[in-house]
Formats: sequence, C-alpha cells, structure tokens
Amino acid sequence: MSDALLDTHALLWWLIDSPKLSTIARSQIAVPETRVWVSAASAWEIATKHRLGKLPEAEPLISDMPLYLRQAGLRELPVSVEHAVAAGRLQGEHRDPFDRMLIAQALALDYPVVTKDPAFAGFGVRTIW
Repeated sequence: MSDALLDTHALLWWLIDSPKLSTIARSQIAVPETRVWVSAASAWEIATKHRLGKLPEAEPLISDMPLYLRQAGLRELPVSVEHAVAAGRLQGEHRDPFDRMLIAQALALDYPVVTKDPAFAGFGVRTIW
C-alpha cells in the first residue's frame, strides 16, 4: 500500500474528471493500492473560495463533502495540532496557508502530494504530477 495526499486543485479535478489532471496523477489516484488522502485544509480552502465567489460550482461539494469523498474512495486527513505548529514554523516565502498546511502534513506523514504546484518541491515534499 502507498499513500498520496491531494492538493486542492487535484481533488477538484479528480471529482469532476477534468482533463487538467495529468495522466500520471490520474493513474496514481486510480490505483487500488494507493490510499488517497484529502486534508481538512482542502475542505476549508474550497469552502472559503466558494464563500468568496471564486468557486461557485463547488456548492454541491461543500453541501456534503464527506459523502463525495466516500463515494470517490478518498480518505479524510484531519488537521492535528502537530500539523498546525509545523505549518506555522515552515520557513520560506510561500504564503498560502492552505498549501503550508498540506506541506506540513505531507512532511510529517511522509506522503507525496498530487499537485502541479512547483512550490511543494521547494519544501522537500515529494510530488506526483
């Protein structure tokens, strides 16, 4: 068994079957032997962007995200106090609090992140794209 943590854009693209998701990322997520995790930080990010009008199409998803995740075979990853402290202590210029949390979780759990964002690798996170 292997593990992978989805960045928020990868989660959205997986759920809507977007062609923006790379072939490699799609293959890794689809492998039954991969435990695919979704951080609570991604749920927070989606809900925040929806509230701000940046993701109006996310209404059905935020209305029952746990159900959507279960139906897609994805696992919920809670944010722990350890993760929060690690995210706050990360050195570097990346200011996105959602990405910083995903980076901290990936480092703490040694999970690669499914992301197209090159900033993750700058923090020593393994990425899949």
